[in-house]
Amino acid sequence: MAFALGALVAAAVAVLVARPDPSQRKVNELRAADAARDAVQIIELTAAARSSAQRLNPVLEGLATALPINPDEAPALAPASTAAGWREVAQQVAREYDDPPSGATATNIARESFAMALDQLVAAVEAYNSALRTEGALRARLLDLAREQRNLAIRAWAVGATQLDVLNIDAGYGHAHVFLPTGSGTGAFSADPEPEGSHQR
Repeated sequence: MAFALGALVAAAVAVLVARPDPSQRKVNELRAADAARDAVQIIELTAAARSSAQRLNPVLEGLATALPINPDEAPALAPASTAAGWREVAQQVAREYDDPPSGATATNIARESFAMALDQLVAAVEAYNSALRTEGALRARLLDLAREQRNLAIRAWAVGATQLDVLNIDAGYGHAHVFLPTGSGTGAFSADPEPEGSHQR
C-alpha cells in the first residue's frame, strides 16, 4: 500500500514538473511567436536586399567608372544628368529602409547595416554632384570624399549581407548572397563560394 501510494505521489510530481506553469507557457508562446515572426522577416529582408542590390547595380557600376576604387586611376566623370539619376535611385532605395519593423537582434543588425550603407551611398552621390559644380583642388577633394563614402557604403552593406547569409542558413533556407557589386578593393567582405540555397557552412 505504501509502495503504491509512493508511486502515485511520484507520478503526480512528475506530471507537475513536466507541465509548465501558466507563466512558463506564456513565455513559450511568446518565444514561438517571435521565432515565427523572425522566420518571415528573414525571407522579407532577403528579398528586399536582393531587389535593392539589383537596382543599385547601375549606380555602382557608374560610380566605379567615375570614381575608380584605385585613387591612382584617372576618373571618367559622368555628366550631371547621369549623376542626378544615380541620386534619385539611391534616395528611393534608402527610403525603403526607413521605419524598420522590430525583429530579433541579429535581423535588426543586418537591416541597420543596409540602411547605413544606403545613407553612405546617398552621401557619396551628393558629394559627387557637388564636385561636378566645382573645379580644381576643391573638385579633387570632393571626388576623394565621394570615393571614400562609396567604399564605406559597400563595406557596410557587406556586413549586413554576411549577417543575412548566416541568418538564412540558421533558419534552414540555405545560403543567400545579396552582396553589392564592385566590392573588390574596398576592404568589404565578399560572398563565400557556396552556391545559393546550399546548406553547407
